[in-house]
Amino acid sequence: MFTSTQPKTAANTRISGSWPILALGFAAVMALASCTGGGAEVQPLPDTNSGSGSVPNYSGPPPATEDVQRFKINVWDNLVPENRCGSCHIEGGQSPMFVRKDDINLAYAEANTVVNLNSPSESRMVQKVAGGHNCWLSSDQACADIILGYISDWAGGALGGQGKTIQLVAPPIKDPGASKNFPATSSDFASTMYPLLTQNCSRCHSEDSATPQSPYFASADVDTAYLAAQSKINLDNPTDSRFVVRLGTEFHNCWSDCAANAQTMEAAIVQFASGIPLTQIDPNLVTSKALLLTDGILANTGGRHESNVIAKWEFKTGQGTTAFDTSGVNPAIDLTLSGDVTWVGGWGIQIKDGRAQGTTAASKKLYDLITATGEYSIEAWVAPANVTQEGPARIVSYSGSTTARNFTLGQTLYNYDFLNRSSNTDANGEPAMSTPDADEVLQAALQHVVVNYDPVNGRSIYVNGQLINTVDPAPGGNLSDWDDTFAFVLGNEVSGDRLWQGTIRLVAIHNHPLTPQQINDNYKVGVGEKFLLLFNVSDHVNVPDAYVVFEVSQYDSYSYLFNKPFFIILNGAAPPEGTPIKGMRIGINGREAPVGQAYANLDVTLSSASYNPATGQPLSDLGTIIALEKGPAGDEFFLTFDQLGASTYTRTEPPLPPAPPPTDLGPFPDVGIKTFEEINATMAAITGVSPNNPNVMATFDTVKQALPTIEDINTFVSAQQMAITQLSIEYCNALVEDVPAREALFGTAFDFNETDMGVAFTPARRDMILDPLLARILNAVPGPTPVNLATQPDFNATKAELSSLIDKLTVCGASCPADRTKTVVKAACAAALGNAAMLLQ
Repeated sequence: MFTSTQPKTAANTRISGSWPILALGFAAVMALASCTGGGAEVQPLPDTNSGSGSVPNYSGPPPATEDVQRFKINVWDNLVPENRCGSCHIEGGQSPMFVRKDDINLAYAEANTVVNLNSPSESRMVQKVAGGHNCWLSSDQACADIILGYISDWAGGALGGQGKTIQLVAPPIKDPGASKNFPATSSDFASTMYPLLTQNCSRCHSEDSATPQSPYFASADVDTAYLAAQSKINLDNPTDSRFVVRLGTEFHNCWSDCAANAQTMEAAIVQFASGIPLTQIDPNLVTSKALLLTDGILANTGGRHESNVIAKWEFKTGQGTTAFDTSGVNPAIDLTLSGDVTWVGGWGIQIKDGRAQGTTAASKKLYDLITATGEYSIEAWVAPANVTQEGPARIVSYSGSTTARNFTLGQTLYNYDFLNRSSNTDANGEPAMSTPDADEVLQAALQHVVVNYDPVNGRSIYVNGQLINTVDPAPGGNLSDWDDTFAFVLGNEVSGDRLWQGTIRLVAIHNHPLTPQQINDNYKVGVGEKFLLLFNVSDHVNVPDAYVVFEVSQYDSYSYLFNKPFFIILNGAAPPEGTPIKGMRIGINGREAPVGQAYANLDVTLSSASYNPATGQPLSDLGTIIALEKGPAGDEFFLTFDQLGASTYTRTEPPLPPAPPPTDLGPFPDVGIKTFEEINATMAAITGVSPNNPNVMATFDTVKQALPTIEDINTFVSAQQMAITQLSIEYCNALVEDVPAREALFGTAFDFNETDMGVAFTPARRDMILDPLLARILNAVPGPTPVNLATQPDFNATKAELSSLIDKLTVCGASCPADRTKTVVKAACAAALGNAAMLLQ
């Protein structure tokens, strides 16, 4: 939810709430900037997490109100340790004294000057720590997120209910400007910046490095390097380029003198940028005012249900090898990224060949806090890289090996799998609970997944807010068998041999199950860093403070997501009745984006009947993706319209390009392969076993997704052959175990209960099995001179191969198990049934 307001000055405050929020005076701001009172930065204190920073006994006056008690429990207790704020902001120390130990009520009053209970993310306390003030971790953002959680808990946001109000504030007014845009090809980059980057940065920022670190702007492939480098280059102001700042002021891996290296890098960027002409905006376009992403209003204001979160990873750091647990519950399970794991813009990590793993000591927090309640939820926003992963591939796991775990959320093809160790499952958490094969719930797209466990209801799986209709094969039980020596890991098994590939945007562990309503609420809140961009259109509708508003987020490292636009007037005036809005497009860096124009056919008329003063008038429910060019700090957005009020633009669509000449695909194979339903029907016809046999049906449902779906033989892969083998084994098993079916195919003379292999498989008896089997498979006539189709394998050659297989399986002679004869027949049958003679057509 949001409210609109018209600011009177640029310094208009956004602070509001049920408790008085005092303006932070200049003296307090300066005091909070440094515990020493001078201009020097405070040195980061060591991270003891929960060791020497234990909470001291409080012996002052009791809390005067319930809200003071909430402040003490959620904020004061967590920040009073000396390794956090307790060495400076105490009585007689640095103002504001929000963790003073003599009187909690006075500390409460001081804290109210540096927090915003209505919008905790805008709290001065959060912003100061995010800016580098006395963070106890290696990431300022992680410390800020932890403090944000403390303040949110105090404000009551973590207890559920309504999401916090977003106050819409008018952004700076500026016209879209001419802009330099990166050339389509890398040739200029290759001759200017690329040699400098490869010479000095390839030891790390190359995928071929011994210690590869993303982004790969020093890749051996110049096009890969060019794409990776663009977000680090400011074409309009090369001095502000990330490459220059990183060397000149952050002293990152300088190859000689940092100041000189920064100047050399800046000169290379200037040389590259000077050859790029400005892109001028077409003066005939009907445009809105312009905005950067950072001009927007942060829309991550809460509304999530997190009262029982015991561990949380939002992946905001964006660099380094540590993903911080920002739940605020100690000890923090900070994850070490290893292997090919890269950060994703807009918060997230992408796992290609690696994992993110915590220590066993820190992971014990999960054991302690979950076994105490006997129930939990795993919540994750994930985007699987594909729907072919098996194993199951480990997405989220708390385990010790491939065969021992406390819990795992995994993927098998189109399914999510949930393994939980309890008194009613084995040490591996099996039998697993999985989403139904036929539903294909898992998709290679961003999805919100929640798995719940409690001892009464057992396991349940929710995807995108909806309960998946599947039955837990094991009833609920207790967690007394959990192992506290396991480690928490994302994207793999702790042993490194159950890789999952994809993107993870958020993971949260709750030590109570989320309710269906809470799950749906958290799904609606979404994930990642989101902004509301207010594009001013007052000039075209003749109403002050009129805006078209988009929710915008950095979708990944390469694009932005624009979503659900609406029209609103911030000063509360009525909409201009009957005003048309047609043909809206998104512009970026001086021209309309070449792709992603989902609103080009928009045709909406403003009316009081459709307009809500608090929420405006919706323009579309669609979202669209716009390619990232210069990065969030450099890309300038604006809107264009074919018609907005009385302003119109006559658009001439370019002619369609001529169709390319047809591609010569070369000769196409004369043979194809049977598809999944044809394979099933063929095996049923050959064996005489009904496809409705329960065991056959269960196997077919399991392997169906891995069987061929098209007849093109060029698409055949080894995984399909494995699925065919499994299905043929089950058909042959059903055939041999069904006396009428096997007698119909093999007759009654063969003794399936013979235990002496020398007797069971004499040449004559082998013929009783192999001749009728191959007659059906090869469509042949057995005999001294077999007759079979020229396009099928030779009858005698095939029979010889199967006879050789029987020889290998009967070496046990007279000491074989009692059921060995049946097993050998099943094996020979499966080998014949699952081969190319059945598959090709």
